[in-house]
Amino acid sequence: MEQNKFYIETYGCTSNKADSNIITNLLNKSNYVLSTLDDADFIIINTCGVKQQTENKIKTRLKSLYNLFRKNPAKSIIIAGCLPFIDHSYIDVIRKIVPNFSAIVDLDNIHEFPKILGRIKQGNTNLIIKSQELIDKTEFLIDLAPGKITGIVPISEGCLGACTYCCVKNARGHLNCYQPDKIIKNVKYQLKQGIKQIYLTSQDCSTYKFNHIELVDLIKDITNLDYKFFLRIGMLNPRFLIKNLDQLITIFNFKKVYQFLHIPIQSGSNNILEKMNRSYRIQEIINKIEILRKSFPFLTISTDIICGFPGETEVEFKKTIELIEWLKPEILNISKFTPRPGTKAKEMKQIDGKIIKERSNRLSKIYRKILSDSNKEWENWKGKVLMLHEGEKNNQDFGRNYAYKNIIVADFKGNYGDFALVKVYKVSGSNLYAKII
Repeated sequence: MEQNKFYIETYGCTSNKADSNIITNLLNKSNYVLSTLDDADFIIINTCGVKQQTENKIKTRLKSLYNLFRKNPAKSIIIAGCLPFIDHSYIDVIRKIVPNFSAIVDLDNIHEFPKILGRIKQGNTNLIIKSQELIDKTEFLIDLAPGKITGIVPISEGCLGACTYCCVKNARGHLNCYQPDKIIKNVKYQLKQGIKQIYLTSQDCSTYKFNHIELVDLIKDITNLDYKFFLRIGMLNPRFLIKNLDQLITIFNFKKVYQFLHIPIQSGSNNILEKMNRSYRIQEIINKIEILRKSFPFLTISTDIICGFPGETEVEFKKTIELIEWLKPEILNISKFTPRPGTKAKEMKQIDGKIIKERSNRLSKIYRKILSDSNKEWENWKGKVLMLHEGEKNNQDFGRNYAYKNIIVADFKGNYGDFALVKVYKVSGSNLYAKII
């Protein structure tokens, strides 16, 4: 029988998940069948390179797959995603781990997967597929699995920044915004399949601009689609909050948009922000968030912090603590700094790993305390919740409301994708517990 079974494993961000959706769809349309690892002829690993910890995890996985299948000529390992392209040396890094790899595929060549697998079936190996041409990934309409509730639509790739710690730009490149009509067509195509929650994704959604169309214009056109759904805006650079607050307020006033803001501030110290090449200052952020919270008192805020960036003193780290204690984010992603290849921060004087770990643990403890005291204002709230999936316990199901809150609903008898009317009877950390009314 012809070898047409593939398995795909995805690491990293929502953009990577969108890429895997495109790969899967294109292969399905070319008579390839998604299968298990053991049964698959083609094993696709869609990688991430943003953190050393993730890189180590992927390397371990690749080594394991190589050892497992190196004596099986019927198995082909294909590496996609960011990791091979975060530095000019990383294709050789992958080669040492998986000497018999079948292909390494660039981010702008994912549409060629059927052709690439065809070449592999003809006996080609160690293929390096890298294009200089950017593609518009919204050209590929995604057929989702039956019962799927969440869809992902990329709006751009790459960024305009030059953060000294980030190696992802080496892989994703300069900003490439996709055509708004194609984005809307893609969103509509997924909504027609019963999708009730759309994630717009990119490395930085705030930089979206196509000719005269800005982010707020794109969002308006999407929310005007005649479907019942929630829209989640992906990560926004804090500069957008400072320079485009009016646009952001307009966006959050659209009823279908989750009142959810993900802004990666990274440090509470202006000195460290300058070393990171982050072009904003903390007081600017504070001023704008105060205005935003007056307009949207139940806004859910998510932010990212890097602990132990080169040169960070104890005084500067305490400024980060002060920022988090003031901000009280519902979601906090804490990263222990590790130098990444091809970045300026790698050349800076590094902080001792024990200090970085201690700071990370300290900030985590403070965040847990903040979380334990948060969300009290949601007690006795009544409203509609989009039901998404099973909860961790029997008779519990998980959903989100307009502010992207985690809501655990008891005794839900409907279907996932339905909107349920509930009342919150208990708050515990980031979770709201509710009953159907």
